[in-house]
Amino acid sequence: MGQPRVFAAWLQVSHGEDAYIAAMFKTKTELRTAGWVIAKHGCWTMLKGGFSLNISTPVEFYFETENTTINIWIDSVSLQPFTQQEWKFHQYQNIEKKRKSQVKFQVIDYEDNPIANAKISLKQIEQAFPFGNAMSEAIMEHKAYESWFTSRFKYTVFENEMKWYYNEKRPRQENYSVPDAMLKFAQKHNITVRGHNILWDDPRYTPSWVRNLTKHELSLATERRINSILKRYSGELIHWDVMNENLHFSLYEDRLGRNASAVFLKKAHELDNKALPFLNEYNTIERPRDHSATAAKYLDKIKQIRKQGYHGPLGIGLEGHFAVPNLPYVRASIDMLAATDLPIWITELDVSRTQNESMYLEQVIRELHAHPAIHGILLWAAWKAPKGCWRMCLTDTNFNNLPTGDAVDKIVSEWRHEGFVGTTDSDGYFKTSLFHGVYKARISLSTGQNSEKIKEVFEVKPTMEEDEKTIIRFRVNA
Repeated sequence: MGQPRVFAAWLQVSHGEDAYIAAMFKTKTELRTAGWVIAKHGCWTMLKGGFSLNISTPVEFYFETENTTINIWIDSVSLQPFTQQEWKFHQYQNIEKKRKSQVKFQVIDYEDNPIANAKISLKQIEQAFPFGNAMSEAIMEHKAYESWFTSRFKYTVFENEMKWYYNEKRPRQENYSVPDAMLKFAQKHNITVRGHNILWDDPRYTPSWVRNLTKHELSLATERRINSILKRYSGELIHWDVMNENLHFSLYEDRLGRNASAVFLKKAHELDNKALPFLNEYNTIERPRDHSATAAKYLDKIKQIRKQGYHGPLGIGLEGHFAVPNLPYVRASIDMLAATDLPIWITELDVSRTQNESMYLEQVIRELHAHPAIHGILLWAAWKAPKGCWRMCLTDTNFNNLPTGDAVDKIVSEWRHEGFVGTTDSDGYFKTSLFHGVYKARISLSTGQNSEKIKEVFEVKPTMEEDEKTIIRFRVNA
């Protein structure tokens, strides 16, 4: 990543209807989009965005719209450059505030005397922040795949096996045998599953027999689909991508009415109120030049759905299919979506088509994990024979790590505090900052004697406060 720059500006249009406005920056060699907003007449709207530069060159920064009949009014423009160190420090601050808590340990004997120089070894056995990877049905046929996956991930999504075109290739001939088996596999290994997806607005990925149905037939077919899959898996999944990519595409809205998404979301929530219903979209944070699903349009879509009658719970799914991540744009876009106060998940993260996949993957995972509005991250690196993965693999065909897999392992190792050891002071105390989750502790005294296993499992929660009530005490035989 070059030198990051973020900006903010207040915009409105001179007259007429709302206008879609882009913030652009231009050098001698390139033209990039840095942010988007839907500006209105009569009130000011904030536009946030960002970009990175790898070269030192003059930059032209301006705002544009396709509506040539209006003027753009601009006020309070700020542009802030950051060094790489400053950018990483901001990530560090967010992680310390959102993902970690200060914990104070005390080691004492049975007479409440403090024990100095006791070593506290910690191992995280359950991670609080949801981080996982997609899987395919091949995981049930390859023991090496199973071993590699289950040793790393406790969250998953099925790549294709719950999609309509997979479950009902011919009308009224449903087959759920594969996702049934995959769900049992996940539950056996205590892996949490999110559902993907019920309906896909892209005609290319809708069952071929569905495309030519009449409006009435399509209405009946979608009702059967929703009832069938939701009743089958009710209570067993944490999420459902109810409407997939309904900003880029509009098959059901075109055929059944503009309120189709609202109707489907309401129905899904009624049938399974334990699973959070999601919209799921790509290029909201990935490619600024694709204006179909920017954060501004995502916000507008949510407002439309609310106006059309769905007022229930809702999740924001951001797929995250990156080439070269523009981290300032990513951060600004998520900031905009965070204003909804809805849970935001990264649902299909990968980085590909570049020689620096592993480096960019590590950069974007760290940025997303540090953002306080992100509730979870799922990688999109399911393996299947014989062609491997859709865009990004983490292993070779023998399930040995590729550089991308090493990058993931490196980050997860940090989050789990692998190899963590602390030493108590003269009052028997040791204080540190730990990622939220469940831990096992082992106490070793300076004499080499091990502690009794009295309080070896404890949990670090976001609600923990730095006071006497949060001290974790270990009582040992000195």
